[in-house]
Amino acid sequence: MAKAGMAVTIYDSMPSPARKFLMAGRGGLNLTHTESLDPFLARYREASAHLEPFIRAFSPDDLRLWSAGLGQPTFAGTSGRVFPQSFKASPLLRAWLRRLDALGVVLRTRHRFEDFDASGAPVIRNLEGERAPLADAYVFALGGASWPKLGSNGSWLESFRAQGLSVRAFMPANCGFLVHWSDVFSARFAGAPLKPLRLSFAGTSVRGEAMISHDGIEGGAIYALSSLLRDAIKAHGEALLQVDLHPDLSHDALAAKLARPRGSQSGNNFLRKVTGLSPVALGLLRESARDLPQDPVALAALIKNLPLRLHAAKGLDRAISSAGGLSFDELDDGLMLRKCPGIFICGEMLDWEAPTGGYLLQACFATGHAAGQAAARWLAGSTS
Repeated sequence: MAKAGMAVTIYDSMPSPARKFLMAGRGGLNLTHTESLDPFLARYREASAHLEPFIRAFSPDDLRLWSAGLGQPTFAGTSGRVFPQSFKASPLLRAWLRRLDALGVVLRTRHRFEDFDASGAPVIRNLEGERAPLADAYVFALGGASWPKLGSNGSWLESFRAQGLSVRAFMPANCGFLVHWSDVFSARFAGAPLKPLRLSFAGTSVRGEAMISHDGIEGGAIYALSSLLRDAIKAHGEALLQVDLHPDLSHDALAAKLARPRGSQSGNNFLRKVTGLSPVALGLLRESARDLPQDPVALAALIKNLPLRLHAAKGLDRAISSAGGLSFDELDDGLMLRKCPGIFICGEMLDWEAPTGGYLLQACFATGHAAGQAAARWLAGSTS
């Protein structure tokens, strides 16, 4: 918008900008992914058709070029995830803010969207209650509802609903889940990594790792299945996750190991030595089935297909992202509200979700790019 000659002011609710962007950088700032575009788009599931034109217009390659243009070239890891070479968010953010400043963009912190007034104009105020001047166009990027302490708490949703706009309540995405651990297991293994493993639910399997928390389980493999698990819990009150504690060994090969003579070894020592399972994996095995089968075939089957009962998703305050938000049906092809001309929406305000791996930031950047371009065109047309 600034490059198109528009006077742009950014209002941020926090004392400094881009708090959630910096939080994403704690893991190296996974900007995007090298996956080819068709399977990339499929990661957005039901929202893929809505997001496709924006991601094709500002693709993963475009995002990498943008980062390089700010002096932060990127690299792709062995998994295909793309990171800045600095592996940090702060150098990219500083360069980005310098560019905006050079373009004349004004940054106002400690300003928050409050509501719409009687005429339908957005009300933005600072901490002293002073209202910001009205603008000719607005691009809203208020975020979803995960990590609310960083500024995006989803409080805007009810104001938009009151305007007659279709919104869906926020739910945690890429989140952990609550499990009723015994006190002994929780005290001993909270914080312990569980890897390697394969998780399966509703016909979908994911290989990766997880981590035991004092009240449940989280981690990359869990996050990859979180939308399916969350929806199942909402529908049925619980979800039964299948855990393969030994994904590198077939059932028959594992059963053959377990059929070896135990000799004078205790059951625990024998199981640990022949399977090579970690203490936390063995602990989880006994936590889920207190009386382990004596038959090697049945015990191998349990290790390869351990049931883990999840009873709730963890809250939005620690979820990586959120599901829900404003319906795409309320927007035109330029992400402008049909009922409120001159107001454009982007990022996690929109009703979509995606797994971790670069898909979240890519869609935020792509919709932000589209909304900014559309707002500039709309302003140019309204003043011509």
